[in-house]
Amino acid sequence: MMTPRRSTVYIEEPLHKALRLKAAETDQSISDLVNAAVRRSLVEDAEDLELSQTRMAEPTISFSEFVADLKRRGKL
Repeated sequence: MMTPRRSTVYIEEPLHKALRLKAAETDQSISDLVNAAVRRSLVEDAEDLELSQTRMAEPTISFSEFVADLKRRGKL
């Protein structure tokens, strides 16, 4: 495990209460819960960035062309 760094984070009271309750219920610290949530968020961001990079090579179509195609195919 990496050496933790101390940070001050201001958490809204209802969220803090939920964190305290979850920490007690799961026998984890609030820090552990916050670290896990931040880690999940960063992993999700990395996945989104990776996906957007793979989609950059996809052909594009303008909105007006898209609408015209829908009309041509009887979808609008």
